[in-house]
Amino acid sequence: MFRPETKSTKLGTTFSLLELIYHATVRNLRKNHGNALIGLLLNMFQTMLLVISFYIMFSVLGMRSSSVRGDFLLYIMTGIFLYMTHTKTLGAVFGSEGPTSAMMKHAPMTTAISIASAALSALYIQVLSMVTVLYVYHAAFKPIEIYDWVGAFAMVLLAWFTGLAVGVVLLAAKPWAPEVVSVIQQVYTRANMIASGKMFLANNLPHKMLILFNWNPLFHTIDQARGYTFINYNPHFSNWEYPLYVGLAILMIGLLGEFYTRQYASLSWGARR
Repeated sequence: MFRPETKSTKLGTTFSLLELIYHATVRNLRKNHGNALIGLLLNMFQTMLLVISFYIMFSVLGMRSSSVRGDFLLYIMTGIFLYMTHTKTLGAVFGSEGPTSAMMKHAPMTTAISIASAALSALYIQVLSMVTVLYVYHAAFKPIEIYDWVGAFAMVLLAWFTGLAVGVVLLAAKPWAPEVVSVIQQVYTRANMIASGKMFLANNLPHKMLILFNWNPLFHTIDQARGYTFINYNPHFSNWEYPLYVGLAILMIGLLGEFYTRQYASLSWGARR
């Protein structure tokens, strides 16, 4: 009432939206842990714990011969990094602010901003953890050499994108059946421990085993990432186009579902007897 009316241009609106996403992303990062450094160390510890666990398992079961020729720990890390990026992004988007959240009472805030900030915060912490772990391993233990780091990092982004897409679908379905969708999310995450293919190479799998994993976009991204990381490995049974197209299709379905859910959102959905 007492403010002067100003006409906003498309460029100004875009910058205002980006600024809002930035502040929401920072809020998501600070929400998980008050100390940013401790939050990063905890994520690094979780990543290294998985790497050490798989290293011991491969050594005990005698599966090291099935890996690609090159640095064995780097071979394990390529699978762990992409798996963690995919699942952490899915979990962050799935747990983002919904249409009935108190944050949505603020006029500029929307569910799209909430989803984008949750996904970007997960990507930030995962990339920072990945770079830190690789640097520590390179500087303190053994120099590493990545054949095509641009392609390898592109596969990390593709794993992040597919995790974002699946997370949006589950987020759209969550208000209708919260317990069921939460179980589906947990089952999907646990199943990807095996179905992601981070423990073996697609080129070494027989056809009857390959068809069990070929549906999974994360399986393709991990196998392609190893092709970009190691000069001695050329993936024949995977490609990067499949997860990209599947991710786009799933994201469109998720956005349609989220839009439909938002039209019928009610605070009573979250009520408990």
